[in-house]
Amino acid sequence: MDKAVTERIEQQVKLAFPDGAITQVQVLQYGDDTEVEPGQAAVRAFFAWPGRSEGGQADPRTVHRFVTANAAALGVLRDGLPPVIGWAEFRPEGEARPASAGGLSYRIADRGRTAAARDEAPDDRTPVMVRLGAIDLATVDTLITTGIVNSRAEGLRWALSRLREHPAYGHLQQQAGEYDDPATQ
Repeated sequence: MDKAVTERIEQQVKLAFPDGAITQVQVLQYGDDTEVEPGQAAVRAFFAWPGRSEGGQADPRTVHRFVTANAAALGVLRDGLPPVIGWAEFRPEGEARPASAGGLSYRIADRGRTAAARDEAPDDRTPVMVRLGAIDLATVDTLITTGIVNSRAEGLRWALSRLREHPAYGHLQQQAGEYDDPATQ
């Protein structure tokens, strides 16, 4: 993503909020943050909050107050950011810990999928969080880069479907069924 596009996105985020509400905007690209998928970008914005200048400590209420006070701006951003932005995260100014490590944040997710794609997602899917090592993450990202899948979640579903096609999987299912049968114990 070129610098002009990045600067435009930063401005778009800052202008959506009252003057001075957003202190810093980062446009993240693949490689900048492990949660950014190939072909995707993300936004991380830091917001000013009452008490910060007096050395106060941010807490979940800090984030809640920001979201409540800026609900309209957040809605505009959800619909107005370019499709390449997969997610936008808002953190209290001074919050250094990533959200995945217990840091405080509010995230607008599923930005990379169209509304139609979100609506078509089957209700019978169970969300699963998985942490991948560098080699496994690179493998899934290769599936995205080569066009086999569109996202990491889709890549993992694709890999599992390939596993189910393998004859050895049928044998595993049989063994698992034997463990469930009380007559065999």
